[in-house]
Amino acid sequence: MPELDQRVVAGLLTAHIPLAKGRRLVLVQGKYAAGSPEEFTLSVGEGERRSVRVVHSTSVLGITDAWQAHLADSGTDSSTGSRTGTGNRRDVLVVTTDVPDDRLGLDLVGEMMRSHVIKVDEADIVKQLFGAADLDPRMRRDPWLWLPAALIAAEPAAGGWPQHGAVLTLDAAMRALVGCRLGLIEVFEGGGSVDMDALLAWSRTPGGPEQFAALEETERSGIAGWLEQSAGDAAPLLLRLALNGRGAEATALGVLASAVAGDNASPDAAMALGTLFGAAGAKVTELRAYARAVEGTLTRWIDEAAGRGDSADKARQRVLEVLRQADELATAAHLTDALADNPFLPSSFQSRLRLLAEALPAGPEAAQTAWEHVRDHRTAALFAPHRVELAQMAVRLTRWLDEPEPQVTDVDQAVRAQAADWGLVDRALTQLRSGDAEAAPALARAYQDLHDAAQRRRRTLDETFASKLAAWAAHATAGHSEGALLIEDVLEQIVAPLAMKKDRPRPLLIVLDAMSSAVAAQLGEELTSAARWSELAAGGQRAAAVAMIPSVTVISRATLLSGRPTSGGQSVEQEGFTTFWRDRHRLDSSLFHKADIPGPPGHLLHPRLVAALASDDVVAVVLNAIDDSLDHGQQGSVSAWSAADITYLPELLNAARGQGRPVVLVSDHGHVLDQADPGEGPVPAEGVESARWRTGTVPGEGEVQLAGPRILENGGRVTVPWDERIRYTPRKAGYHGGATLAEMTVPVLVLAPSAAFAPAGWSEVSAESVQPQWWKPREGTPGAPAPVEPARNPVPPKQKPRPQEGVPFTDDAVKTPAGKSTPPSPEPVGLGPQVVATKIYEDQGKYVRKAPDRKVVAAVIDALDAAGGTLSLAAVTAAVTASGGRTHTRPEGLVTMLTRLLNIEGYEVIGLVDSRTRVRLDRDMLREQFELTGQAGSAGENS
Repeated sequence: MPELDQRVVAGLLTAHIPLAKGRRLVLVQGKYAAGSPEEFTLSVGEGERRSVRVVHSTSVLGITDAWQAHLADSGTDSSTGSRTGTGNRRDVLVVTTDVPDDRLGLDLVGEMMRSHVIKVDEADIVKQLFGAADLDPRMRRDPWLWLPAALIAAEPAAGGWPQHGAVLTLDAAMRALVGCRLGLIEVFEGGGSVDMDALLAWSRTPGGPEQFAALEETERSGIAGWLEQSAGDAAPLLLRLALNGRGAEATALGVLASAVAGDNASPDAAMALGTLFGAAGAKVTELRAYARAVEGTLTRWIDEAAGRGDSADKARQRVLEVLRQADELATAAHLTDALADNPFLPSSFQSRLRLLAEALPAGPEAAQTAWEHVRDHRTAALFAPHRVELAQMAVRLTRWLDEPEPQVTDVDQAVRAQAADWGLVDRALTQLRSGDAEAAPALARAYQDLHDAAQRRRRTLDETFASKLAAWAAHATAGHSEGALLIEDVLEQIVAPLAMKKDRPRPLLIVLDAMSSAVAAQLGEELTSAARWSELAAGGQRAAAVAMIPSVTVISRATLLSGRPTSGGQSVEQEGFTTFWRDRHRLDSSLFHKADIPGPPGHLLHPRLVAALASDDVVAVVLNAIDDSLDHGQQGSVSAWSAADITYLPELLNAARGQGRPVVLVSDHGHVLDQADPGEGPVPAEGVESARWRTGTVPGEGEVQLAGPRILENGGRVTVPWDERIRYTPRKAGYHGGATLAEMTVPVLVLAPSAAFAPAGWSEVSAESVQPQWWKPREGTPGAPAPVEPARNPVPPKQKPRPQEGVPFTDDAVKTPAGKSTPPSPEPVGLGPQVVATKIYEDQGKYVRKAPDRKVVAAVIDALDAAGGTLSLAAVTAAVTASGGRTHTRPEGLVTMLTRLLNIEGYEVIGLVDSRTRVRLDRDMLREQFELTGQAGSAGENS
């Protein structure tokens, strides 16, 4: 006898009351479920509600008594059926019973709806609840016989089931049931489907797994089977975990399941995992499938977390919670060592850093391999980008130390090398000096040893430069500089050619007081990587000038802005700048200092500055952020600079671009950072004038005496330190005035909206050309770009002689018989064309709106392939342009398109690396995902 609850009874009445013809007794085959309400009201039409009472009886007498009691209670005459009172009437009586029709008397039959005992057809009730014309036939047979009852029991109290009208399909019914039972209604909205991402998120919701566990076993089993078909073969294990109260740990356990995913999984790891999964039980094959599914979900969560906004913040917190939980479980189960190579766990990231600490002393190749292992950790870019960058700087220094000892031949060569090479050494040293606050002792020691070794070599360069500078300064003038660009010539040789270029706006000169070569390298990399600016230079080589002596603001900046050696404050600079442009080039000019820049309330920039930028003037602006930070900043707070760190620089760059102006970024001198130990005071000295120069005539250790026409203080003779550790005044974050390369070199960056602004003899500076060889992996090492051979005119091959006796015979030594020619070898097809010609690529393209042309995608793939897999954003943009594609104002947008086309199933084939400044292509993964394994090799492999 079937057990009936209120929902079933209500469904029956909804279907039968409209046909009742006034009859109010309903007999239903079955038993009313214990605990179900005996009385309730039911809506049976527009605004009409009926009161219902339900009883159970197993005999004809019991049914008769119940009906008579119902009539009496509702104020109805049992003989006539007419109402005699106005008491608390109950319109309809439902009696659940097992009494057959043939035992019922005519008196009862005459009162019964349908004149017989109604048998429950759950399918008909489901049709009624969903407003469907019919049901999927599969719902009327095994293994789906349980589904109608489940749908009836799960009907939402508010609003009921969605109305279908046509046939209620099995899939629609299951989506409705699962959405309600598991709280996944939002997943199915808009036609979505449930996947492992949704199930893993569900497993972490409070009460979600408990609701599933509370279901009747048949329904649980049916839902689990359907979810396996929809979400994949990892779903059953997840649901078993939820059933055993482990839902909140399900994702974390999936991370740990990778311990048996590899071919070298240990029996101990498998046993520990078996203990962790407990009653849920899992075979090794199930664990591997589950690990893959969880890793795919985590990868997508991490991608979401890399964005901005509330959803990204929530995803970031979700990832962090899961991975911390996984590490705690791994520690408790003694699985940390077995999971040392896991690509997600925080503990495995630390393990990779420990391996890096061991590899750094072993040489560049071992260090590069270890760093790539650190970089490839899936959470590195999200949670530890600065640690990854610091590790990369360490590896770069190992390559620099492995290079031949650099030499200083003269002042011009040295400042050029400082701008193009040794300034990057300073950049790496500065970051290493700042350190890694979370580094384990072994890694901290490795960083310290590397820093000290590189600093010793770097200090030797400064010592040699100081001696060359002393000889040079004795006679150096504008007309006799031995090829060096002097700071007073920057206006004439760098800014003036831009100002005099016809049909182009005048340049904006931005003086970044105290910008060193290390800072210039960072800014240049940042500002050109987004392809908003092109860097230009004479001969395509970034320029560098020599500062005045001593390298202090009052002398060097006045000299820079006046175009001649001089000394003085802002008034001298104003007069000198105006005079230079008026007298030499008959141009108007405007110079703005710190107090002239900010605007009144409601204006970021002063209206006078805005008006100047919109005029035909040559405009100059002095920004003091770097110099101010040396004076007032905390030690270690000036180790890295971006454009956003320099007040007003982003706004000035945007304003200049809006007016179509090229921009010249230049310093007046560089700086050195404080390196004193705690408690270490200034060096006692005679004639101290500033932190890094004095008038005393006897140089001490680490000092040099300079004399000549470029020294405007103390009658043309000063003593300055070449050792960056020396200071004569109280401690600050950094200093200038000395004779180190970092202080004496004046970097110059010319930025323009496009290469069309280049004067005659100038060309665009590529990102690759401003990075020394040691900055990138060497050829033949992991991650190293393959050399790209320039195109050459074909040259007929020389006739090869026949081999001498005893020499192995080779095909290329055989002469082609006269009158016959060897058919030409087919041109190898590049990796890019192979990819875009696949059916897989065609299918991917259907889901990407406004996808780039295939020839553009192919060109980018081939360019990355030829370069070993990694290129700057500017180089990728150049490849797009060369293919005839549209130039993208935001190259990152193009890369995003490529990720949607090439990153199949969450595997990262292509993406941005190195703080989103370079594009990396995993060529092996690309071939695997597009099923190109075994086809013709790539250009990089065939070259």
